[in-house]
Amino acid sequence: MEYDLVVIGSGPGGQKAAIAAAKLGKRVAIVEKGTMLGGVCVNTGTIPSKTLREAVLYLTGMNQRELYGASYRVKANITIADLLARTTHVIGKEIEVVRSQLLRNRIELITGTGKFLDAHTIVIDDDQRGEQITVKAKNVVIATGTAPARPADVEFDDYRVLDSDGILHLEFIPASMVVVGAGVIGIEYASMFAALGTKVTVVEKRETMLDFCDREIVDSLQFHLRDLAVTFRFGEAVTAVDIGPSGTITTLASGKRIPAETVMYSAGRQGLTESLDLDNAGLEADARGRIFVDESFQTKVEHIYAVGDVIGFPALAATSMDQGRLAAYHAFGEPSKGLTDLQPIGIYSIPEVSYVGATEVELTKNSIPYEVGVSRYRELARGQIAGDSYGMLKLLVSTEDATLLGVHIFGSGATDLIHIGQAVMGCGGTVEYLVDAVFNYPTLSEAYKVAALDVTNKIRALNSFSN
Repeated sequence: MEYDLVVIGSGPGGQKAAIAAAKLGKRVAIVEKGTMLGGVCVNTGTIPSKTLREAVLYLTGMNQRELYGASYRVKANITIADLLARTTHVIGKEIEVVRSQLLRNRIELITGTGKFLDAHTIVIDDDQRGEQITVKAKNVVIATGTAPARPADVEFDDYRVLDSDGILHLEFIPASMVVVGAGVIGIEYASMFAALGTKVTVVEKRETMLDFCDREIVDSLQFHLRDLAVTFRFGEAVTAVDIGPSGTITTLASGKRIPAETVMYSAGRQGLTESLDLDNAGLEADARGRIFVDESFQTKVEHIYAVGDVIGFPALAATSMDQGRLAAYHAFGEPSKGLTDLQPIGIYSIPEVSYVGATEVELTKNSIPYEVGVSRYRELARGQIAGDSYGMLKLLVSTEDATLLGVHIFGSGATDLIHIGQAVMGCGGTVEYLVDAVFNYPTLSEAYKVAALDVTNKIRALNSFSN
């Protein structure tokens, strides 16, 4: 069995690599373990966590409390079954979408765990059927993704001490929870459980959280989470987690001991490369299981590519999709422009955070003069209608040529709204475009116009002074 391309892993990166190659008329196969079609994204990561968030927002009535009071609930006693019903439904639908896309593009799906016999030969073990298949590949894309990293000294019982995969199999909604790690995944789950009424303590060994984001936005998110009774322990390391019959005790290096019903570890992720026998193909992975690639996603072995979370930052479903497509184009000599520098980042906390472009810290460090325009949701009719009085949109604009340098949003719909700023920046547009554009009223998108007027007035004052 010989293929032009064999893709190992069917997550967003693997799917798009396979489909792109199939559209070029190539013979393609995807290797995937029986239970993981769609990869981590569909089964344990992006899709389930975002669906869970949607269920939490709906059932708690969180977004309506501004209008109907802090005690407002859609459902008084929310159970884990309520939350997971929606998640199970969406995962099932998404798996079918992936399956039909592969079928439509005549991509062969080989079930099992793949490993290299040599640089062009892959052996697939199908444990369910107890058989082994060997395939030859002219080109290979490794898209095996990652799994949550589990510290060796912590006992995970998957009932009280869990990682971000295990959280989807929680058997009860805990009254209290310790979240270890204030990265994107840790903060997303901390905010979800806080919205459900769980007393959450976040422990982070660094002094800050989400330090790649705008400081003002992160401060707003932190304030909001504290308002939901989240406690932050920054600059603290966990030394032990003890499990008892009624809960857990988390001991910190400072001597603090935190009792909680559950502990969720969000301590980074590990590349799933151990079972690939990479050395047979002339490759190796780093200590975190990641594979090094160049700007075309090519490994040091010319015909083998790697895409998605297994190559490290930014490890997002959105970027992985484009990486897969571009790797396939490169493998078959199809011209492409490569990945654009403008990558939007979305954090699905409650409330959402999203940004594109530079932060104030970066601009200051690089001595780039800029001015800030801010719009607050409470000043927008749509913000009042939606019951979001805390959201904000911030534009960073060059004082030299009025181009947009960065857009930062906190609040409802942030991950959707960011694409307006991304489009203006991608086309080299200036803030004048946003001043002159007509936005539907009432919408949250109108925040762009308000922020653009704000920054234009500041720049005008600056210019009139210097003239």
